[in-house]
Amino acid sequence: MDSGQWHVEKRSTLRNESFLKEYGPVSETGSLSIVVLGASGDLAKKKTFPALFNLYHQGFLNPDEVHIFGYARSKISDQELRDKIHGYLVDEKNASEKAEALSKFLQLIKYVSGPYDSEDGFKRLDKAISEHEISKKTSEGSSRRLFYLALPPSVYPPVCKMIKAWCTNKSDLGGWTRVVVEKPFGKDLESAEQLSSQIGALFDEPQIYRIDHYLGKELVQNMLVLRFANRFFLPLWNRDNIANVQIVFREDFGTEGRGGYFDEYGIIRDIIQNHLLQASFWCFGVLCLVAMEKPVSLKPEHIRDEKVKVLQSVMPIKDEEVVLGQYEGYRDDPTVPNDSNTPTFATTILRIDNERWEGVPFILKAGKAMSSKKADIRIQFKDVPGDIFKCQKQGRNEFVIRLQPSEAMYMKLTVKQPGLEMQTVQSELDLSYKQRYQDVSIPEAYERLILDTIKGDQQHFVRRDELKAAWEIFTPLLHRIGNGEVKSIPYKPGSRGPTEADQLLEKAGYLQTHGYIWIPPTL
Repeated sequence: MDSGQWHVEKRSTLRNESFLKEYGPVSETGSLSIVVLGASGDLAKKKTFPALFNLYHQGFLNPDEVHIFGYARSKISDQELRDKIHGYLVDEKNASEKAEALSKFLQLIKYVSGPYDSEDGFKRLDKAISEHEISKKTSEGSSRRLFYLALPPSVYPPVCKMIKAWCTNKSDLGGWTRVVVEKPFGKDLESAEQLSSQIGALFDEPQIYRIDHYLGKELVQNMLVLRFANRFFLPLWNRDNIANVQIVFREDFGTEGRGGYFDEYGIIRDIIQNHLLQASFWCFGVLCLVAMEKPVSLKPEHIRDEKVKVLQSVMPIKDEEVVLGQYEGYRDDPTVPNDSNTPTFATTILRIDNERWEGVPFILKAGKAMSSKKADIRIQFKDVPGDIFKCQKQGRNEFVIRLQPSEAMYMKLTVKQPGLEMQTVQSELDLSYKQRYQDVSIPEAYERLILDTIKGDQQHFVRRDELKAAWEIFTPLLHRIGNGEVKSIPYKPGSRGPTEADQLLEKAGYLQTHGYIWIPPTL
C-alpha cells in the first residue's frame, strides 16, 4: 500500500468512527461536496459559481446534501469569497426574486486557502469536506466529491496528485471522486499525452471530465436528435447530396490583454483544435457530431466510440488547404514578440476518408477581431440538376444551425416570390429559439456540463483517445507554423479576414449566397 492509499484508508476509518460515535444512524443518500479550485479567479467567479447557483436555484442541487468549497492561494475568508462572487450570480433585473435563494446558496460556500502543491492545504480541505459529510450523516464510501479545476493546465498534475493523496473518497458503497479539467489540454500531441498520462496515473478515465463549454450549448446537444430522429435527413446526409460543411467561430474582439497567453497557444489551439475539433473542443465535437455514424445506443461510450472513428478517418492536412491570418495591431501588445507568426485567424479544410464523406470538404473557420461575432454550422447541399427555373445563382439550399448569438436553426430554400410573375427568391424555414420557446429558460452550457458530471454522464466530454486523435490531426500543422513554413497573412480588424480565405472556400466548392440575409424574427 502506497502512502496515498494509507492516508485515504486511515482518514476514512477515523472519519467513520467519529461519525458513528457522534451522530448515530446515517442517511441513505451520500452527501455531495463540490470543490472549486482556483476559486478566486475569473473563470470561477464568472462561470463556475454562477452555474452552480443556477443549478441550486432550479432545484438540481439539494441543499440537504450539497456543500461548496472554494480553494485558492488567496488568503481570504468565507465571507470575502462570497462577496467576491455575489455580483456575478444574478442580474439586476431579477435580483429581488432570487434574493432568498441567493442568500441560502452563499451560506453553502466555505473557503480554504492553500498552495496547489501543499499537503497541509489539502489536508485542511479534506478536513472541511469530511466535517460536512459527517454533519449530513453520510455513510462511509457513499459520499460524492467533485473537484472542478478552474486553473491553468500547468498546475493540473500537482493539484491532482494532492487530491489523490489527501482528498479522494472510497467508492465501494456508491460514492465517487471526479475531476473536471478545463481546456487547453496541452499545446501539441506530446504535451497533451504527457498531461493525460500524469492525470491518468492518478485517476481512471471514468473519473476524468475534460470540459469545453461549447459542447454544452443547447444546439450542439441537439445535433444527435436532428440527425437520427428525423427521417428526411437520413437519405440526404452524405456525399451524394452535401457539397460542403462549414463550422464557423468568429469573434469581433481581439486578444484583449491576453496576448502573451494567446501567442503561446494561438487560434489553432485555442479555437481550431480546441473548439473546431472537440479537443476542448466544440468544433471538433461539432465535426464529430455532424459526420459520425449512428451509435448503437445513447450510452456515452457508444457515442464517443463513433466520434473517435470520425477523427481517425481524417486525412493529413495539406498546406494548400490552410489560410492563416493575423490582424493588424496584434503585435502592438507588449507581451507579444515583434516577429510573432501566431495566427489569430485560420481557415482549414479537413477531409474525411470514408464511404459517407469522401470528397466533401469540412471547412473550419475561426478568427478574432472579425466583422461580427458568430458561431454556426452550415451544411450546403449540391445544386439541383436540371435548373429549369434558372435560379442557381441565387444560392444553394443550406441547413444552418446558429449557436450564437440568437440561437436558431433554419433551412435556406428557393421559393416563388409573391406576385403575378414566376420569379424565385431565397427564403427560409426558421426555428428561432427565443420566438418558439419564449417561456423556456435555456440553460447555460456550464450548468448542463456540471450537472452531467454529477450524474456521471461523459457523453459531452472528451475521452483520452479522442483527445489524442485530434492532436494527431493538428500537431504536424502546428509544427510547420512554428517553423515558419506556413505564414500568417495580415488582415484588417473588423473585416472578414484575409481575402485568400474566401478564395480557398471558393476553390473548395462553397458557393456564397448573394442578396440574402437571415434576420432573426421578432417576438
